[in-house]
Order: sequence, then C-alpha cells, then structure tokens
Amino acid sequence: MTAAVPAIVYLLCFGTSSVCAVLLGRSYRSTGMRFLFWSAICFTLLALNNLFVIVDLLVVRSIDLGLVRLILSLSAVCVLLFGFIWNMEEEA
Repeated sequence: MTAAVPAIVYLLCFGTSSVCAVLLGRSYRSTGMRFLFWSAICFTLLALNNLFVIVDLLVVRSIDLGLVRLILSLSAVCVLLFGFIWNMEEEA
C-alpha cells in the first residue's frame, strides 16, 4: 500500500495544476485580463512538469528526466514573473 501513495500524490498534483490551468484559461477568455493569461501558461507548464514527474519516477525509471523537469519549473516561474512585470508596466 505504501508504494501506491506517491503515485496517488503525483496524479493529484498533476490533476490540480491541470484544472487550475483550464480554469485560468477560461477566465482569461471571458475577461481578457492578461495576468490570467500568464497565470494559465504558468500552470500549464507546472502541469507538464508534474506529468514528467510521473513519467520519470513511475513509468520510465531508466532515464533521468530531472533536467527537463527543472527547465519546465524554471520556465513556469519565468513566465509568471514576466507577466507580473508586464502587468506593472502597463498600469504605470
């Protein structure tokens, strides 16, 4: 039973970030606020990161996908940071 717990946690993290990305994308389409767009992209990249965690740690154990996961995480943070900066420049 303890071997199934990490798989359940990884799947829940993937599902949560995917749902957040979809909801943020829908909100962006209805309101047109750019910050929602950047947040949706960020959560999409985080969902991809969680998918690669599942693949790396549960499906394909012979290949290390740690670098891909780090690049996806860094990209997600950079996209959100870019959205913050761009949004502040538009308001000023």
